[in-house]
Amino acid sequence: MAASSVAASELLHSMNKRLSIVYPKASFVIRRINTSSPRCGSQPQLRAKRAPQQLVGVVGLEVHAQINSNTKLFSGSGVRFSAPPNSLVSPFDASLPGTLPVLNKRCVEAAVMTGLALDCTINRKSLFDRKHYFYADLPAGYQITQQRRPIAVDGMLTYSLLGGKKRSQVIRKTVSIKQIQLEQDSGKSLHDDLRSQTLIDLNRAGVGLMELVMEPDMSCGEEAAAAVRELQLILQALGTCQGNMSEGQLRVDANVSVHRPGEPLGVRTEVKNINSVRYLARAIDYEIKRQIGVLQRGGAVQNETRAYDSKSGETIPMRDKEGLQDYRFMPEPNLPPLIVYEDNASLPSGIDACQAVVVQKIREGLPELPSVKRDRLVQTYGILPEHSFTLVNEDGLVEYFEAVLKATKMQPRKVIGWVTNELVGHLKQQDMSVNQSPISPSALAELLELQETGHISSSVAKQVFQEMWRSSGRTAPEIIQEQDLGLVSDTAQLHSICQKVVDSHPDEVHAIRNGNEKVLNKLMGLVQKETKGRADPVLVRAILREKTS
Repeated sequence: MAASSVAASELLHSMNKRLSIVYPKASFVIRRINTSSPRCGSQPQLRAKRAPQQLVGVVGLEVHAQINSNTKLFSGSGVRFSAPPNSLVSPFDASLPGTLPVLNKRCVEAAVMTGLALDCTINRKSLFDRKHYFYADLPAGYQITQQRRPIAVDGMLTYSLLGGKKRSQVIRKTVSIKQIQLEQDSGKSLHDDLRSQTLIDLNRAGVGLMELVMEPDMSCGEEAAAAVRELQLILQALGTCQGNMSEGQLRVDANVSVHRPGEPLGVRTEVKNINSVRYLARAIDYEIKRQIGVLQRGGAVQNETRAYDSKSGETIPMRDKEGLQDYRFMPEPNLPPLIVYEDNASLPSGIDACQAVVVQKIREGLPELPSVKRDRLVQTYGILPEHSFTLVNEDGLVEYFEAVLKATKMQPRKVIGWVTNELVGHLKQQDMSVNQSPISPSALAELLELQETGHISSSVAKQVFQEMWRSSGRTAPEIIQEQDLGLVSDTAQLHSICQKVVDSHPDEVHAIRNGNEKVLNKLMGLVQKETKGRADPVLVRAILREKTS
């Protein structure tokens, strides 16, 4: 190898010498090329061709929340779900000539309170506009809304997800709130396919809505669902919206697009009127997957409105948005600017404070919000974050949990297991709410106190719980006495049972004597089986240790 290298060097030197004679003015050299394999790091490596980034989803939301008010936004008509058709319609709701809007103060206060809870800037002066479109359930031919200057802007919603391998890690995220605006709801069209006709119910026409516009800060269905669920809890805590999605009190439109990070946003589609948090997540994830498939096949995503079919799990096209109609927004001539005041000191003279909307007064009345409540539960009682989610997400469960704690000496971490596993499990099986539970907090506390003081075992406690659930009104002591479920504390009887178990399991006894302490649990289980779970576990363990030592 060395000889060939020397020969190659002499050949190159000879060729360079001859070329310099033939081309005396030329300046070039034939260089030796190294054909041996380079050592790692000796020469810069060619960069691998960078793979294009994957397409990711981009999600923004528009949430229409029905304001919890006895009357409509601009009329005195009542608001009630499932009332007889057209039984809650005033002349203004029906758009009869000469009728004028009268703004509902309660709706304004609800919008201000919601804005404050979401860290929005409250516009001291907001304006109403007409949005024109023609549809049978909109008698006036326009909707009164707040296009130019809404009542609240620039807010933030913080929501949490459970992540990690065991979904026990709390991941906090935020989504920007672009604006909150007051507007009217439309009526309801009832399509009768059998008679080929459409019937109109105007009970809902004019009901007050808050439209909350969320920026496209989310990337998947799970994030959007978590954000909407958190918003739902906040509205319910405030009392500004009952948030019952099955009754249309909270309706969500999802704006979905896909793009590669760092590139402009893609063409979006709008999935309309989703009335379930679970369906919202499924609709968004399906739409993201559908759009990615379209682009990967070389197609183009259409700017269109789609609906979610819960049966097929797919979104289906409704109409395209290429030829958007002109809504011809214009100022509402029958309503002056809406003015709210910071505090009583800013009220002009002559204005009754009871008739004005005062921001400071509303701010002072804000209740404990869900995120604050979760943090308080974790810090006060030492429970796990995922348990705080369960407590707060179920209406009335926090109050139930705290009522049980006040009536028992059992540790909170033990009580939370009973509440989230036994109680919530039974409630979900029978589709019941917390306030429908046949077992009151005091009754559960009495049962847990019997377990804590050693009168019954944990397995018997669960057995008694089942009986209490089936036969509402019966107390734990009554059931324990009737069925003789108290702990067996007769030492002589337990010695006899333990001796019987030890004698019939010589292999296990031998393993324990050789240092395998875990086998002792098996023997304890056999003793509990003999006593139907009524043996005192502390006493049984002591006796078995004595007999296997």
